[in-house]
Amino acid sequence: MIQNNKRNLALEVLKKYFGYENFRNGQETLIHSILGGRDALGIMPTGAGKSLVYQIPGIIMEGVTLVISPLISLMKDQVAALNEVGIHAAFINSSLSARQVSLALEYARQGKYQLIYVAPERLETEEFLYFALNTRISMVAVDEAHCISQWGQDFRPSYLKIVRFIEQLPKRPVIGAFTATATKEVMEDISCILKLQSPEVVVTGFDRENLYYEVRTPKDKEKEILHYIAEHPGKCGIIYCNTRNNVEELWELLLKEGVAAAKYHAGMSDTDRSRNQENFIYDRNLVMVATNAFGMGIDKSNVRYVIHYNMPKNIESYYQEAGRAGRDGEPSECILLYSGRDVEVNKFLIEKGNAGEEQDFADREIILERDMERLKKMTYYCFTKDCLREYILNYFGQYGNSSCGNCCNCLNEYEETDVTKQSMVILQCIRESGQRYGINLIIAALLGRRTAKLTATNMVNQSMYGKLASYQEGFLKQIVNKLILDEYLFVTSDKYAVVKLNRTALKVIEGEAAVILKTSKTNTEDREDGKAGSNASGKGGRLRKSEILTSRGLDLFEMLRQVRTDIAREEGMPPYIIFSDRTLTDMCVKLPFTKDEMLTVTGVGENKFLKYGEKFLKAILDFTKGSKEVLAYEPAEAEPKPEKIVRSKKLKDDFSLTKEMREAYKTEEKITISQFVDKLNDIRDESIMKRLAGVHVTAILKKEGYLLERYNPKLGRPETYPTEKGQEAGIITENRTSGNGNEYLVILYDEKAQLKLLDLIERT
Repeated sequence: MIQNNKRNLALEVLKKYFGYENFRNGQETLIHSILGGRDALGIMPTGAGKSLVYQIPGIIMEGVTLVISPLISLMKDQVAALNEVGIHAAFINSSLSARQVSLALEYARQGKYQLIYVAPERLETEEFLYFALNTRISMVAVDEAHCISQWGQDFRPSYLKIVRFIEQLPKRPVIGAFTATATKEVMEDISCILKLQSPEVVVTGFDRENLYYEVRTPKDKEKEILHYIAEHPGKCGIIYCNTRNNVEELWELLLKEGVAAAKYHAGMSDTDRSRNQENFIYDRNLVMVATNAFGMGIDKSNVRYVIHYNMPKNIESYYQEAGRAGRDGEPSECILLYSGRDVEVNKFLIEKGNAGEEQDFADREIILERDMERLKKMTYYCFTKDCLREYILNYFGQYGNSSCGNCCNCLNEYEETDVTKQSMVILQCIRESGQRYGINLIIAALLGRRTAKLTATNMVNQSMYGKLASYQEGFLKQIVNKLILDEYLFVTSDKYAVVKLNRTALKVIEGEAAVILKTSKTNTEDREDGKAGSNASGKGGRLRKSEILTSRGLDLFEMLRQVRTDIAREEGMPPYIIFSDRTLTDMCVKLPFTKDEMLTVTGVGENKFLKYGEKFLKAILDFTKGSKEVLAYEPAEAEPKPEKIVRSKKLKDDFSLTKEMREAYKTEEKITISQFVDKLNDIRDESIMKRLAGVHVTAILKKEGYLLERYNPKLGRPETYPTEKGQEAGIITENRTSGNGNEYLVILYDEKAQLKLLDLIERT
């Protein structure tokens, strides 16, 4: 009975304050454990709702819940979001004055705050310790718990203060530890260091189906970035670089090209970093160029892409940084731009970082070896032709299907080449040379090159010298990488990496094992732009707004987004804290006209309805004139979620305008680009042809000089306008008024412009 009461109470809190009907995977188990007085350890991916696991018990339990968090930005975001839904919370960190800290602690003692967010450095200050010793602490929630482990990718010595702090409390509270990234070893470390007592351990899995993964090897990374941003106008994204210089150079290039970008790295002043971070959070700058100093604790839900300009040092960092895309569950992209130089830069950064650690020589050598091994695993991710999602999941000890249908490797078609004979020669060359040299020297010998080093090492006189001279160097490197991935070879972690044979290499040398190399039919190295040739509309995962909503539904979505922007500006808070894009999409699908109907929308709780609900209801009623229209596709008409892809299965062809389709197209007086695209998609053969995306058509128009995107300082975001050439072609603009009384610009295409669009699509 008690358990049922607690379950019902937790569900009531979930609905009343947060606007959700049901718990996500793993949440309910952890919440019930905490409410029952049992410690908990939750490993939940970004966007899985781990904050609710400690917030809901914090609301229900008597006393104060302390949430220990590493970054100021994370505290501010979560406290602002809690206060928005009617939960009293506060944070204690270095951004507050001494007076503000004292006042917050006094209010907490009086029971005015249910949750207090605190930085680990504050735990041992005299004032905070006095507060904790004289206040009922019901729970201590340790967020980003991997920071307590020396073997984690982001160890913070300040987290060790948590253990001493808990031991000083008059009564031990429930302890909860939560993180998105932890291998089995790190999980054990967290539990041991925090002294968790028979904890409820929940690992919900590391998979996030809405994220699309891709590795590209472009010849020109800057050109690739500019091309990508041009193809994703109006989308919010983060571009990670591994050095401050890279950040500065790329940021300056983007500004020069008219992209409203911000920058963030540790070399900037606190004031500049804070201002730029705020501009990004409030959508005043849609693109953030940053080092890995940016992002931890940033609860921005509408990041549609994360691009890594350089390969990170390890899978943990990549998973965490890439995971900042699509926190709202909407389809988002994680693109990694790889080059061989990234490996050398990361080796330098690892060696430099370890040299500065306060550890004895033995520990430093162990950590250096571990970090170099992690770098290898990260490098292999960039080489593998198998499922990228599966590679990441396997790294964290999670195993599933071998094909996800939502990464570049699963969506590409591959040709299989038997390279067993070439592999035998490579392995024999390594063995004959005494396993003393690196990959580049081995390949140079196999190609029969005449260099001073090959002569000095006597490689020119070996039997394998020049045996593979008829092959391309890049092809041989692919074979070597495949042999490393299949563990026939391994590379040492020395400063001068040496390639050596594993015992299993004998199976290949003696002809007992075959080596099959997969090469993409649209090999990235053969393309001028370095792209993998995937098409956004062919990706798996959650459906996009354009696949859920009709063109009129998308118009309503834009109106609701403008209402949200106006409220955010008035309230002085990020738009996504008002309502997420997912909530606005659900409003367009359900078309609520009353309070009861609005409360069925995902993410709309009672407190948020009281604050904002009427404004959104008015906008919906004004738009629909009180008519219950259907602004979403019926499930049968929407683009189906792809099933798990079998590699040999033929994928749909890219969209192409056929003669029959052109003849079937009927022009209208004037339509939006969304309506135009919908008409073409309706007359295509969907069994063999992918959907045409509106952003693709817009990108063509910009490239051909019919449209221009420029920054509007009044709106604080970029806007698209027809150029003189575009106006002559029949592209016009109309001012419309939202239900809130705000004017917004709509671009329309008359009959002449529609014919021009058909010409452009036919050409491309």
